[in-house]
Parts: sequence; C-alpha cells; structure tokens
Amino acid sequence: MDTSDEGRMPRLKEFLLTFFMPEKCYDNFFVYFNFMHVPCLKIVLSKTMGILILLGIVIAPLPQIWKVLWSGSSNGLCVTSVFLELLAISTHAAFCYIQKFPIGAWGESLFALIQIAVLSLLVQHYQGKTIKGLKKRCIFLALYCGFMFLLALPLTPASVVWTLHEWNVLLVIAGRFLQARSNFRWGHTGQLSALSVFLVFLGSLGRTFSSLQDTGLSLSTHLHVVACCCSAVILAQVLMYWSKSVKERQVEKDKAE
Repeated sequence: MDTSDEGRMPRLKEFLLTFFMPEKCYDNFFVYFNFMHVPCLKIVLSKTMGILILLGIVIAPLPQIWKVLWSGSSNGLCVTSVFLELLAISTHAAFCYIQKFPIGAWGESLFALIQIAVLSLLVQHYQGKTIKGLKKRCIFLALYCGFMFLLALPLTPASVVWTLHEWNVLLVIAGRFLQARSNFRWGHTGQLSALSVFLVFLGSLGRTFSSLQDTGLSLSTHLHVVACCCSAVILAQVLMYWSKSVKERQVEKDKAE
C-alpha cells in the first residue's frame, strides 16, 4: 500500500510540475502547506487558464464534428455562426503568418482553423444536399481560399491584418449571438455538441482572464466578457433543452407502458 502511494506521488508531482506550477510552488503548497502564497496562486491560475484556452481552441471542434458525422445531420447548427467563427480564427492565423511567428507559437490555431473549415463544409453539406447546395459549397470554398490568399499576400497592408486580428472577437460575439438566437427561435439545440459548447465556454473564461491580466479593464477585456456571456447562454440552452427532451422521452415511455 505504501509502495503504491509512493509510486503515485512522483507521477502526480511530475504532472503538476509539467502543466501547472514550478517546483518552488509545489513545495509551498504540498511541503509547507502554504496554500495562500499569492505569487504561486497567480502562476497556477495563469497556467490553468492557458490550458482552458487550448481546450477551447484545439479540442472543442472535434466533438462537434464527430456528432455531426455520427448523426448524419447538422440540424440546429447555424451556418452563419460557424462561418463567423471560421473568419475569426482565420484572421488570427493570417496575422501570425504575416508576423512570421514560429509555427509552434500558433500551430493550435492552424489546427483549429482546419477543424472549423471541415465543420463548416459538413454543416453546408447536410443542410443542402441538392445541386444548388453543392454550388454553394464550392462558392464558399472558393471565396474562403481567396480571402486567405489575399490576407497572406505581401501587398495586403499589415495594418489591415492587424485590425482584423484585434477585432476578431467581434466576429466571435456575433457568431455566438446568432447561434443562441437560432436555438431560442427553434426551441432546441439539435446536433449541437454539449461537450464542444462546454469547452468553448471554458476557453472563453481563459481568454477573459488572460485579457484582464494583460490589459486590465480595457475594451478588449469587456469584449471577451461579452463573448464569454454568449457562450454561457448557449451552454444554458443546451442544458435546458436537453433536460426538456429527456422529460418528453420519459413521458412518452410512461404512456407506452
């Protein structure tokens, strides 16, 4: 028993030191039991929020893509909302590319961009399987590729890309507002993934905290707060309509019995 506990502790310590805190903070918390050490608390909180942002960017689209593919339907997903999310992440990726940042610094954004582009095509595919729908998907793909090509051109003023990057949170807010309005309008969330919505909400919390740390109570921080509130509304809708659908299924089951 003691041997097992001794084996777990080094693994736990290695995990905490790798992702959440330096060794001096580990000693403060778990050796001296000084849990109110403010500098270490700030470090742990900052690293935790960084992980939440990463989850909201990289992991969040995967459950949604899987749910759409598994169900063979994109019912409930707002096409415009997905497109605005794609534009937001695209402007960030273009900015990083123009600034010649190393791929390691923005690779997660590129990965998320690919995922959201796939999701956007899937949503359009399942909502328009006709020839007209195919034409729309081709037009969308051509316009998006042209937009990204223009952003990456040296002829495009850096100030334009910088402005788009600075204000891309407005695209995020608009996209989430439209998704929330769509949920309210139809009275359900369809194939919207609860896990994806939850991860996006966590990512929004992380971004709000990071913006508060970097810029204080600036306009950017307030916009991130609005985006976080929009994510919270969608999460509440998912929970509310999910509970409603469960009750309806239970009533139908009782009637059948």
